[in-house]
Amino acid sequence: MAAVSDTKLQVEISNRQILKIALPISLAIFIPQLNFITNNIFLGHYSHDNYALAVAGITGVYYLIFAAIGYGLNNGLQALIARRAGENKPDEIGGLFTQGVLIGLLMAAVGIIITWTITPYLFSLIIHDPEVQKKAVEFLRIRIWGLPFLYIYQLRNALLVGTNQSRYLVAGTLAETLTNVGLDYILIFGIWGFPELGFNGAAIASVIAEFVGMFVIFLVIRWKGISKRFGLFRQLKWNKHNSSLIFSMSAPLMFQHAISIISWQFFFLLTEHHGDMALKVSNVMRNIFGVFGCVTWAFAATANAMVSNVIGQGKKEQVTGLLKKIITLSTGVSLVTCLALNIFPVTFLSIFGQGEAFVASAMPVLRVVTVAMVLMSFSIVTLSAVTGTGNTRVTFYVELFAIIMYCTYVYLVSEYYFLPIEFGWMSEWLYWLCIFLPSLFYLRSGRWKGKVI
Repeated sequence: MAAVSDTKLQVEISNRQILKIALPISLAIFIPQLNFITNNIFLGHYSHDNYALAVAGITGVYYLIFAAIGYGLNNGLQALIARRAGENKPDEIGGLFTQGVLIGLLMAAVGIIITWTITPYLFSLIIHDPEVQKKAVEFLRIRIWGLPFLYIYQLRNALLVGTNQSRYLVAGTLAETLTNVGLDYILIFGIWGFPELGFNGAAIASVIAEFVGMFVIFLVIRWKGISKRFGLFRQLKWNKHNSSLIFSMSAPLMFQHAISIISWQFFFLLTEHHGDMALKVSNVMRNIFGVFGCVTWAFAATANAMVSNVIGQGKKEQVTGLLKKIITLSTGVSLVTCLALNIFPVTFLSIFGQGEAFVASAMPVLRVVTVAMVLMSFSIVTLSAVTGTGNTRVTFYVELFAIIMYCTYVYLVSEYYFLPIEFGWMSEWLYWLCIFLPSLFYLRSGRWKGKVI
């Protein structure tokens, strides 16, 4: 085993420190997003199933609901670990992480049961096309088995980011991607003697890839001595104090992220009423958010960890300056990315192999989505800074307000008035503004300074 890591737990407030944390996170986020887009490229070129790319939009967002719940647990645990790191209390980090894993496995079991029992009935009530409904249920009953691996993997990310060791994230995500891309090609199209499984082949590939990613990051943590340094899994029994602390931090975030993606599922289900082309276009737009927004999400995770760490050091007065630095970097990267997408839209949209009609339908939606990505670049960082202060109930209330506004708009525009989907996607503009303004108001109020976690 390698020597125990002596990485400094307390962060510094500088652009170099921000990028040191954010860049490995962005790569770790980008690689699985590359998995999603590769899935869709393969499915778009799979000529034996014309429904595959459309159904992938519904199933992808459904799985994101459970992934988002895990992300909420991850964010809450990350804030706690970063706070203990800022306070230089490494002996408390291992106990928090172990309890997080036990909670994650329990939540994964609940997600699997829901998917096998309740979800088919709900889809039968909402999805109009019976073929889409059948394919979605079959896919999800396979895909959901990756949830335990995903949750443990997310929590290991919380440990690495919270202790200022985000550079180790890349190994697991790279292994996951190589596995997923290779198995996608093999199982979707049926090569090298493997059966041609089509759409369901993508589900099997993703489950195996998530296990590989989890296993590789486990090996890295042991090899680097991180397990020994923080005493991971030293006590596997339930700890009431730590579990209560994690729940109090993470429960609002889990609800927050869940209702956020549920609202997106609501959007996709209403989009299904607009036809197959609208679903395909919207699924590709989801991939754009995932792939090209990964740097933004990395800066958001950085804001969460660094704000909590700085407060743990007793430097609350430096939080505002730190936030300004992160927002400047995040928005700058987003502007460059969105400019490139608007200059070369046909090049990007053509890789999905759906023809000129698809490109023409997607073009106006792409313009709307790129504006939303710029709004997201500073809004999500501001909200994550609120999470870093420890008052996760405020982030939940902000999210709930934004979701109510979002869903109301989506229903009126997409269902009641039945306007073209580019107008439906303008809901993202409203959503991110409703996230940003209350978050900014709370941070400027200073009411977070008395919060203790």
